[in-house]
Amino acid sequence: MSQPVPPDVPAPRGEGPGGTRRGRRRRTAWIVLGLVLALVLGAGVVAVGYLSNLATTFDHGTQKFESAFPDETARPGKAEAREGRHEPVNILLLGADSGGGSGETEELPGVPQSGRSDTMMWVHVPGDRSRVYVMSVMRDLWVDIPDEGTHKLNSAYSFGGVPKAVQTLESMFGARIDHVVAVDLEGFRGLVDSLGGVEIDNPRAFESGHGDVFPAGPQVMDGETALAFVRERYAFADGDYSRVANQQLFLKAVAERVLTPETLANPGRITDMVTGLSPYLTVDDSLDAGEMVAIGRTMTDLRADDVEMFTVPTRGIGRAGGQSVVWPDEQAIEQIGEALAQDEMASYRAGQ
Repeated sequence: MSQPVPPDVPAPRGEGPGGTRRGRRRRTAWIVLGLVLALVLGAGVVAVGYLSNLATTFDHGTQKFESAFPDETARPGKAEAREGRHEPVNILLLGADSGGGSGETEELPGVPQSGRSDTMMWVHVPGDRSRVYVMSVMRDLWVDIPDEGTHKLNSAYSFGGVPKAVQTLESMFGARIDHVVAVDLEGFRGLVDSLGGVEIDNPRAFESGHGDVFPAGPQVMDGETALAFVRERYAFADGDYSRVANQQLFLKAVAERVLTPETLANPGRITDMVTGLSPYLTVDDSLDAGEMVAIGRTMTDLRADDVEMFTVPTRGIGRAGGQSVVWPDEQAIEQIGEALAQDEMASYRAGQ
């Protein structure tokens, strides 16, 4: 990847990297649903194993991508299991809004619930299953999109839908994505409300563009309030950076609420989660309930403190092609790619 030398200046307040204020603030919260189902549902099904009908509910409720991956010849090989370990698993979590809740309807032909995600996270489950790493990837990274030149990462959707987004990320990191989950906005509120709300320790007070006021300090949020919390970026001088940080705070709060014996051993709560969320998910062909349970069975000891979240390092904000962009830290991306390929993410994180 190549780009101009990045200027040491923040994005203009109120603009944020990526363009207009309206229409995008409602597209940032869907990721939590995928995280819950990809990392928790399997463990939950194991904990309440007699609820075998949940598998049918999940498989019948979810939609499938017509195509989620690029041509096999253009993809990295799958990381092999090291001695004494399981195979590592990489899951790409995307946002979607088929109900038009964002004010935009950008469905891609032949790709249900795809849209044009402004938020994406790469979830890495290492072979030793000791932790789960959730990497936020900035949507405005100025990167090479295979066969299309240098553009914002988010524009991969315009060029080729979900397969092009997968190909772009795999090309960036030199590592293979095993599964893709797209989550629709409308399932979000019910998740939080089914948990009785989540408590988030807000590091700084702010007011959203829609007039939602968030004081500093711990506060319990219902689904609607949490949605507003993780959407906002225009209240911050650094735009998407603070929004991504808030998303991570929120995901941690959800993990702390879900990954407890009280939740995982509650058949009614698990049933409500699976039944309520499944219709709002689109997954790749290989990600069915059986695969979820297979992954979950290797992760039964996972707790909230074992979920580690971070943002792929960048080199700041600048302008290219007449638009605000985020410059990638190519050295960091190379190091992360090596860690993914060698199943050594713990070593990478320890060196940060």
